[in-house]
Amino acid sequence: MKSVFIIAFLFVTTIAFSKGEINYEHKSIDKTLVKTCKLVNPVLHEVSIPHTLENASTLQGKFFTIKSDNTDSNLSHLYIGRVNSCRAGGCSRPGATPFGESEYFDYMAFYNGAGEVILIKVFNYQASHGYEVTAKGWLKQFIGYSSEQNLEVGDNIDSISGATISVNGITADIKQKTALLKTIIGQS
Repeated sequence: MKSVFIIAFLFVTTIAFSKGEINYEHKSIDKTLVKTCKLVNPVLHEVSIPHTLENASTLQGKFFTIKSDNTDSNLSHLYIGRVNSCRAGGCSRPGATPFGESEYFDYMAFYNGAGEVILIKVFNYQASHGYEVTAKGWLKQFIGYSSEQNLEVGDNIDSISGATISVNGITADIKQKTALLKTIIGQS
């Protein structure tokens, strides 16, 4: 009986503490494409990113082009990525690294053909703090952002008490990925 308990405990802790890969087929992605974006028969095609682009090797996600039977849709690209967030007290401890002591959340960023943000949605929140960044009202701040604009927490992005790391993480990631997408669009 004791060995069954130990095996069960090891299995649960392995699952709980493993980050895993981003689920690019998460049911929330298709649901958002169909219900929120009103796309008919959406199809995603992964975008190949040239290795010569800065930060391409550290990309924690993928860009996709969006095709659908809708001819009136202004959606052009989708980024599905991961933002690392610190465990409670993890990043403030001496010697702790953001990736060694981190939790994470996955999000989607929808763009039009000009590389402007149309919609941001967090779909897999696995961090213990900062859940407030998943709120639709807060995420609306990113709509219309393009890489030519300033995007700074406390300036044009509201900070959230208790979610400082998550707020800064998603803001920096959206800023970086939007600039990368603009470069990709410019090269094609």
